[in-house]
Amino acid sequence: MHIRPATIDDAPAILDILTAHEVPLIGRANATLEDVVDDLGEPGWNIETDGWLAHAGDGTPIGWAWTSRKGSSGIADISISRRPGHDEVAAVLWDLAERRARELVDDPTIDVGIFPNDELMRGLAEQRGYDPAATFIRMRIDHAMRVAYPSLPDGVQLCHGTTSEQVRRDFLNVRNESFADHFGFVFKEYDTWVTEREASSAHDWSLLHVAYVDGEPAAGILRTNNFVPDENCGYVLTLGTAPKYQSRGLAGSLLRYAFAADAEQGRMGTILHVDSNPKRPALGLYQRHGMREVLRIDVWRRVFTA
Repeated sequence: MHIRPATIDDAPAILDILTAHEVPLIGRANATLEDVVDDLGEPGWNIETDGWLAHAGDGTPIGWAWTSRKGSSGIADISISRRPGHDEVAAVLWDLAERRARELVDDPTIDVGIFPNDELMRGLAEQRGYDPAATFIRMRIDHAMRVAYPSLPDGVQLCHGTTSEQVRRDFLNVRNESFADHFGFVFKEYDTWVTEREASSAHDWSLLHVAYVDGEPAAGILRTNNFVPDENCGYVLTLGTAPKYQSRGLAGSLLRYAFAADAEQGRMGTILHVDSNPKRPALGLYQRHGMREVLRIDVWRRVFTA
């Protein structure tokens, strides 16, 4: 076995590993080449020190892992994938990723996403002292025909992200307020957030919208093109309402706006991810608007202390 840092030219090999890992678990690939290229060029992530590509003795790529600190927080995400038949590489890559996380953060909290039926990765997590901490659900709704745009409540004005920088700043403020107490939340500074968004090939500022109530930013939605290449679906990356304006139906209106806009653009459906925590109202909101579960992934967590 040979392990080395990846380069951007390794993106097809990494995609092949991811696909080989995922298809037996969920029946299809869960990433595209565009996703991998974006990940390898993620701002703030060091391709030379924070990712590891493993090859078998004959040169076949058999494993891929990475570590990423979440902003300046004490949380680090790790990810490990392996080609079936090469289970031994998963443990080696896990230890490399975990070691790097502890170099990036003193006494970190480490999160790793694992499909519920991935017995190998679940076993490695348990052996290393990780526990299930959250479950995220991928939701989808299909658009068989044109979808009507919703009527906005009285006093509500909708502005999109190409209108001005202030609209984009208002969206980020709504995002930081509305998700402050959610699992894995990390506060985003404006310049860092803009750099991250504009580095993604799936990004488009025209897909950002802010709902203003009497001139004050109240709710926002950010869509991307992440699921266009493989599923021809729109994707809601973020949908949030400032605490002051919750329970007024703004999130539902923005969600229906996304459905209508995606259908108008010829998208087959709309996709988003949601924390399944029963204390959060979001899952019920999406279900009431016709979205269904299509995928589930558990987040396992270990908190390291001195």
